[in-house]
Amino acid sequence: MESAADLADIPLLGASLEELTVWVQRQHQPAYRARQLHQWLYLQGVRQFQDITVFPRAWREEAAVIIGRSDAVVRRATPDGTVKYLLGLADGQVIETVGIPTAGRLTVCVSSQVGCPMACDFCATGKGGFRRNLARHEIVDQVLTVQEDFGRRVSHVVFMGMGEPLLNLDAVLAAVRCLHQDIGISQRAITLSTVGIPGHIRRLAHHHLQVTLAVSLHAPNQPLRQYLIPSGRAYPLEDLLAECREYVEVTGRRVTFEYTVLADVNDRPEHAQELAAHLRGFQSHVNLIPYNPIAEADYRRPAAAQIRRFAHILQEAGIAASIRQTRGLEGDAACGQLRATHLTAG
Repeated sequence: MESAADLADIPLLGASLEELTVWVQRQHQPAYRARQLHQWLYLQGVRQFQDITVFPRAWREEAAVIIGRSDAVVRRATPDGTVKYLLGLADGQVIETVGIPTAGRLTVCVSSQVGCPMACDFCATGKGGFRRNLARHEIVDQVLTVQEDFGRRVSHVVFMGMGEPLLNLDAVLAAVRCLHQDIGISQRAITLSTVGIPGHIRRLAHHHLQVTLAVSLHAPNQPLRQYLIPSGRAYPLEDLLAECREYVEVTGRRVTFEYTVLADVNDRPEHAQELAAHLRGFQSHVNLIPYNPIAEADYRRPAAAQIRRFAHILQEAGIAASIRQTRGLEGDAACGQLRATHLTAG
C-alpha cells in the first residue's frame, strides 16, 4: 500500500478510503471530503480533479492532482459482443484490455505489464517483448474503462492480458485490494494467471487471498514445456507442480491449470495421459484452451473433436477438466492474441 504522503506524487486512483482520508486532511480539508473523493473515483469514474463539483472551486483550481485515468485510443467490438480496447498511458505506452459480456456477468481481462518478458512461443504478447510494469492505478483504470463503456457493473476480473502478473506482484496485489474493497468485486471472482516464477506462487499463497490461481502449464513434460515456454528452462515442471501443491495446502484453494491445445504438438492421447498422471490426487482443474492463431507463429488450432477427446481422457482419469469457449477471436481479442500495437477501428 502506498503511504498517504506518497499520494502527493502519484495518481489518486487505486488509493483506499483510509489513504484518501489522510491525504485530504493534509490538503487542509475536512475528513468527510475523503468519502466524497472515494465515491467520485470509484462510482462516478471522474477523470479530472477539477470536475469534482462537490469540492470548493478554489481547491479544485489550485490543486495539482492527477487522477490517473487512461485514454481509450481504439475500441474494437467483435460479433460475439467482446470488446477490445487499446489504452494510452501517461508516458505514451499502450496496453490492451478486453471486456467479455456473458449472461449475467461482465468479465474484464486486464493487463499487468506493457508487453511481457516470458516470450511464450505461441503468444502474441510474448513476441512483442517487455517494456515496463503497470502501476496499480493503470490496472484499476482498465476495469473502470470497461465498466463505463458497457454501462454495467463488472463482476469478474482475470489477470490474463498482457504481462506476467507475478513479476509485478506488489502492484497487482494493490490493484486486487482496490478492486475488492473499493469497487466491490469479490476476490473469488478475480483470477491471477501465471506461467510460474520460482518462489512467487509461494509468496502469493502467504497473502491468503481468495482469488483463483491459474497456472499456464501448456505441456505435460519438461522438454515440451520449455520449448513452448522458454522461461520453463529455469523452472522444472516438477518444481512448479510442487509449489502449486504447497499453494493448495496453505490456502485451501484449488489451482486451475491453463493448457493451450496446439494441433499435433501437445494434443495427443499420450499427452493427456501424461498430464493426468501428474495431476492425479491434486486439488485442481484443467482449463483446455483451443489455440487462437497469431500471425507471428505457425501453430494450428486442433479440431474440436480432438480437444473433446483430450478432455475425455482427463475426466476418465478423475481429473476435472473443461474446454474454454473462445471469445473475441475475430478481433484478435482472444487468449494469446493481445499485442501492444496500434489497431485500426472496427
